[in-house]
Amino acid sequence: MMREVSGATRRAVSLAVLVAALGYFVDIYDLILFGAVRGPSLQALGFSPADVQDKGILLLQLQMGGMLVGGILWGIIGDRRGRLSVLFGSIILYSIANLVNGTVDTLTGYAICRVIAGIGLAGELGAGITLVSELMDKERRGLGTTIVAATGILGGVVAGIVGGAVPGIPAVDWRTAYYIGGGMGLGLLALRIGVAESGMFKTAAENTQVSRGNFFKLFSDRKRLVRYAAVIGVGVPIWYGIGMLVMLGKEIGGPAGLGLPSEPRPATGLFYCYAAGSIGGFIAGLLSHRLRSRRRAIAIFMTGSAAVTVFYFLFGGSSFTAFYAACAGIGLSTGYWAVFVSAAAEQFGTNLRATVATTTPNFVRGSLALLTGVYGLFQRYAGLSIVGAAIAVGVLAFGVGFAGLAKMRETFAVDLDYVEE
Repeated sequence: MMREVSGATRRAVSLAVLVAALGYFVDIYDLILFGAVRGPSLQALGFSPADVQDKGILLLQLQMGGMLVGGILWGIIGDRRGRLSVLFGSIILYSIANLVNGTVDTLTGYAICRVIAGIGLAGELGAGITLVSELMDKERRGLGTTIVAATGILGGVVAGIVGGAVPGIPAVDWRTAYYIGGGMGLGLLALRIGVAESGMFKTAAENTQVSRGNFFKLFSDRKRLVRYAAVIGVGVPIWYGIGMLVMLGKEIGGPAGLGLPSEPRPATGLFYCYAAGSIGGFIAGLLSHRLRSRRRAIAIFMTGSAAVTVFYFLFGGSSFTAFYAACAGIGLSTGYWAVFVSAAAEQFGTNLRATVATTTPNFVRGSLALLTGVYGLFQRYAGLSIVGAAIAVGVLAFGVGFAGLAKMRETFAVDLDYVEE
């Protein structure tokens, strides 16, 4: 009998890991797809090359804003209604948004789709990581969440291929690319039917005396707020590297920036970044398991990320080879995202875990809107060049990251079966 239960448990855990990983794969595909096709899609809608940067950044900020709203919304739902409700609801929303996005003919329609897609995308990773963390034993759960995060990152590789990043493989039409994303998302729904709900959530839900999914509870206690802010800060350098240095590589790394002979292609930079990022995710997760520490693994990778950023600005503009090598280095060194999302889920009790695990990565990704805003302010009011402004933002991002790491508590193998009083 024990073997039958053990086998059933293993199958439940394996299915949860598989579904969470594939869901995050589609999530990253959509998130990175816009960075790969924003130029061709906006030009196809009639905008001049000179307008593509401003309109592209606007749409990116709207998408990230949607993710901020969605992070809070899905986090609350995950703690009140269950982890599975988020896994189903979020993928339905962003799949439909993608399908509609392939039909738009105006900037307004494009913007609405990006906001709705952002709201939908916000729930996928946090709910998946929370579910896997609560289903697996405390010693190995980091390996499970690593598989989810590192496998999901490969969605960015596929988005790069679809966007024409690989020489010899023509880019898919931008409308078709969005249809592919929407179709993959809807295809996952059938696979999710057999996924089991978290036992920890069921136990917490039975306790009517405990408040679940209360987002404002994160701000009602100073120590809890510091804990929450610290883990968010740790992730900021990741999206500085991916969202600014790679996704905006055409603007920052172009002739007005690093002095390349012509503008680099965002799709190519994202392809190399995410291909290396998947490898970095597995290495970071295994390193954390080996060191029995989330904080030490993150510290090693964040330091490496800072070093790669220096390389980007010193040597990335010397050739396309150096630039794309820097993009790959950014992806490899920011692979600590896999450990970061694990640590975020481990920081709080069951009644707030989905809220934290869902809002944290989305606040980090949403910080890109703030980083790009500061980037523009540095240029307009501080008189900094494109490169100078990007460097200044980088100093700020890594300062926040290391400060957060100093305050973040170690959570390797801690017991997660408790609630926040």
